[in-house]
Amino acid sequence: MTTIAANLQAVRARIAAACAAAGRPPESVQLLAVSKTWPADRVREAAAAGQRAFGENYVQEGADKAAALAGLSLEWHFIGPLQSNKTRAVAESFDWMHSVDRLKVAERLGAQRPPARPPLQVCIQVNVSGEASKSGCAPEQAPELARAVAGLPGLRLRGLMAIPEPTDDERLLRRRFALLRDLRERLNAEGLGLDTLSMGMSHDLETAIMEGATIVRVGTAIFGQRDTKA
Repeated sequence: MTTIAANLQAVRARIAAACAAAGRPPESVQLLAVSKTWPADRVREAAAAGQRAFGENYVQEGADKAAALAGLSLEWHFIGPLQSNKTRAVAESFDWMHSVDRLKVAERLGAQRPPARPPLQVCIQVNVSGEASKSGCAPEQAPELARAVAGLPGLRLRGLMAIPEPTDDERLLRRRFALLRDLRERLNAEGLGLDTLSMGMSHDLETAIMEGATIVRVGTAIFGQRDTKA
């Protein structure tokens, strides 16, 4: 078994254990392997171990990998901040977009989505920690943005995404994740039908799953430590 295959097995075991502790079936959580900065051959290795969904933070790098590995029928998720002048590559090359935080970006993604492709699956990124340096709309702005995005052609609004500020305070972290879960419940009460909470990474996926995560984004625990320049 390769190192990546062994790491994937270990992460899946963590997910299964966290789901059991939360009283949830393990299939209720999707593992998104964050492959940013890693070459296509590492993605191919993970795919050989059964991983199908991969997350990228850099537009051109992700688009290039998607093209290079097109024969593997992988699912590509864009999870980083996106400038409005780079939306076309995401609209054309990715299956999911987790980090919509303003209407202009969503409108461009929808308009640029190729008609032959299924709608781009979209999450609204919410800044649950209130960090000035962090992307994402403020929680109080999320409902208006979600309602607007839900009506755009070429897109399908699936849910919400967050990257809480790192903390060793478990109770604080749970409150951050719970804020996103509660926000989704409020939006669903309006009839939006959102099914996705993209939250939790290598260091906090158990906490995120306890609070309702449906997608966990894991890079380091699968691929190892990245170059500090990445």
